[in-house]
Amino acid sequence: MTILLNLLDTADLAPALEPAEAGALATELEQLSGLRVYPRSLTAMAHSLLFLGRRDGRKFVGVLGAVADRFKGEATLVPVNGQTVSLNVAPANPTNAVVLRALLPYLKPQTLGLRKSAGCGDRLGLATPGHIRAIRQHSMAPIVAQQSMRENARTGRTPQEVVDDAMWGVFQEGWREGYGADADHLKTTADIDLCAAAGYTFYTIDPGAYVDDTANTAPLAMLEQKVDALPWNILAGDRADLEARLADKTIELGQFSFTLDRELLLRAAAKYGQAVAHTVVMYRHLLDVCGAGNFELEMSVDETETVTSLAEHVYIVNELRRLEVEWVSLAPRYVGTFEKGVDYIGDLAKFEESFSQHAAVAQAFGPYKLSLHSGSDKFSVYPIARRVAGELVHLKTAGTSYLEALRAIAKLNPALFRQIVAFGLERYPTDRATYHVSAEVAKVPDAGQLADAGLVSLLDDFHAREVLHVTFGSVLNHEAFRQPFFDTLRANEETYTDYLEAHFHKHLAPFD
Repeated sequence: MTILLNLLDTADLAPALEPAEAGALATELEQLSGLRVYPRSLTAMAHSLLFLGRRDGRKFVGVLGAVADRFKGEATLVPVNGQTVSLNVAPANPTNAVVLRALLPYLKPQTLGLRKSAGCGDRLGLATPGHIRAIRQHSMAPIVAQQSMRENARTGRTPQEVVDDAMWGVFQEGWREGYGADADHLKTTADIDLCAAAGYTFYTIDPGAYVDDTANTAPLAMLEQKVDALPWNILAGDRADLEARLADKTIELGQFSFTLDRELLLRAAAKYGQAVAHTVVMYRHLLDVCGAGNFELEMSVDETETVTSLAEHVYIVNELRRLEVEWVSLAPRYVGTFEKGVDYIGDLAKFEESFSQHAAVAQAFGPYKLSLHSGSDKFSVYPIARRVAGELVHLKTAGTSYLEALRAIAKLNPALFRQIVAFGLERYPTDRATYHVSAEVAKVPDAGQLADAGLVSLLDDFHAREVLHVTFGSVLNHEAFRQPFFDTLRANEETYTDYLEAHFHKHLAPFD
């Protein structure tokens, strides 16, 4: 009990314990609290010891000492080496999350600036421990609360629940180095309001609905009409002003330059002008809601039909800068295909050539990070992005964590996994509508021909991965699957965490 008493004497935040000390102390706390304690969560400050534990499949924050009465839970008095100390075992719920964040500010999402970063989406609220264990081994800053409004709708979660689930995972793993929270693919100011209230720090604006892909092939006269019709009240000018500023100008981009001729400019403005205006509106709303310096902005045009050209990239960022928008990251629509949950499809040499041009723009007009959306499993692209962009890169993953959950289900509950595969095959023709995927149901290996031990091989098959990836919402909302799905993972959380750690190691190592 000597270490415990010493920690209870600590006023300021104490350094994290060494693993052996943490393990021994966790055993003592288990006897006092009746919880199975996570050793890395042990945190001493304000003459108190805080920790996370588990009992009967639920998680609780344990608080021993001076601040125990701040939490809503089961308050008792316990003996510690001849002294009587207050102990509170409080549910890991939203009310207690607020109290914990107030005591430990590093548990609040933070801005990350231009640090090389990785977004680790978690559709289940269970993946953060595995993400953090992988992050510890590498050099990328983590965004561990990341979810789009579309994904929230399909999983039945709120922005606040996403942040809280990530925070509990950060606390469980004792991560004190800071993390971001990405309100992904936002389309409306109402979405911003919900996410700002939940404490998000990174806002990915998705103006894809405002991108006019027909501008790629429209004749010049039509381009002029399209540009004249742009919302110039937001863009602060008109076509004549735009042409005077940029038409036929030489753009210097470090190692090379190019001329932005009039037609290229008009084509870029016709295609992306409304998207720029929408981004400006969203940014100004963020300023009003969050205040300058309290958030970071990413503009994303990756989910569009046509590739973002060099000229278009220059037009976008030139206009954003002129209109006093500040951003840390941009996701163009790259050459080739970034489908969900599988490696890059396309010519890697062409990708590197194009990515190098985008990186030159990011240096010249920023610096800002280039974002790799649908970045899960793009293993052939990572070395190129690291070599070309250096530190100025953001990797965004989402569904790959769900797929690793299915890998765990396949190992732990083969019967449930077989049912999920069969249901996914039924749902895929409908659920694929809002995703860039090309899997074919007929090419998914027959699970009926596989022994239980071989089911995990489906998670390494291109067609099966995409089918299972995009049907997550249907699976998680199906009453026959939801409860046994979560029960299996919660009862075997180390299996899921181990799979995640190994999988994200493969994602992060190429960026070291």
